[in-house]
Amino acid sequence: MRVLNFNGGPAALPVPVLEQVAAEMLDWQGTGMSIMENSHRAKEVVAMAEETQAALLELLGIEKGWKVLFCQGGASLQFAMIPMNFAPDGTVCDYIDTGLWSTKAYQEAQICGARPHLAASSKADDFTYIPREYSFSPKPSYVYLTSNNTVRGTRWPSFPDSAPAPLIADMSSEFLSRPVDLKNFVLVHAGAQKNVGPAGLTIVLIRPEWAETGKKGLPHMLDYRTYIEHDSMFNTPPVAAIYTAGLTLKWLRDDIGGLAKIQQLNQEKADCLYKAIDGSGGFYKGTARVDSRSPMNVTFRLKQTDLEKTFLDEAKKEGMVGLNGHRSVGGMRASIYNAVELSAVETLVGFMKHFQSKRG
Repeated sequence: MRVLNFNGGPAALPVPVLEQVAAEMLDWQGTGMSIMENSHRAKEVVAMAEETQAALLELLGIEKGWKVLFCQGGASLQFAMIPMNFAPDGTVCDYIDTGLWSTKAYQEAQICGARPHLAASSKADDFTYIPREYSFSPKPSYVYLTSNNTVRGTRWPSFPDSAPAPLIADMSSEFLSRPVDLKNFVLVHAGAQKNVGPAGLTIVLIRPEWAETGKKGLPHMLDYRTYIEHDSMFNTPPVAAIYTAGLTLKWLRDDIGGLAKIQQLNQEKADCLYKAIDGSGGFYKGTARVDSRSPMNVTFRLKQTDLEKTFLDEAKKEGMVGLNGHRSVGGMRASIYNAVELSAVETLVGFMKHFQSKRG
């Protein structure tokens, strides 16, 4: 029996996608072998990758002016690639620090020889909110932010529109969960293991003209131009992950109805869970400010913190897994990504109310 998966990542995948992967495991598209055994140079695989790129751009409504790259190394490699390409040799770049992953990105920029400047940070308040006031550098190369914060449960409701440089964002944990206006962005990256597919694939959206401004002479695999020139096939890409991502994109487009519809469904799930937390009389307490709450990662604590392990243990017995908070902060976290159904959230809320009735 399948459990209800609230993991922060790798996370739940749509059941129809998993079923199709299983059905094609031994013979993908009549090739007589699994997608995992096919050559990345085979015409069927090349076509599949192109279809996945096209489906992504169609979903986002940005068919022109952007290039889709299939990378590896997760968001963590992007933390280094971005300053290596666009803030080399002491170039100033601005970062907005809203938690663990933006902190790591800032630190990687320092290691890579850039001069990152903190334009804003919510660290003083334990990263419980998204800053609204910024102190930008006069002429930074770019402004970097993390749009959704899996650890602290915060999300940008809207993005800065007065930044002095193009925006770059790590959107890993909310990618394809809502429509996003990318007019002020030049690069967006997202690890696939939240909303798109299995771990091992990192999707990068980049404006080709921006890629051309990058530093010359970098190692090939650290230069965005390499991925553009070779259609992400300079080396062997994560073929099976791209294939699964393509199926997920088609599910999101054809079965769900697109990003506006999934945003509506995601908000319904989040409202259901936050209502239970706020209506518990303090037995459960959300950790993010109301105006910065994430619909993807709902973080909370129990008033009696000594009950948190019992909560997790009993939830697991009821078939709910992945509710523990990130190891750096503890507490509870329910990650309710695109593939997590409303019924799963309702089951969790029912469990929370029952747990409180026994111990409140």
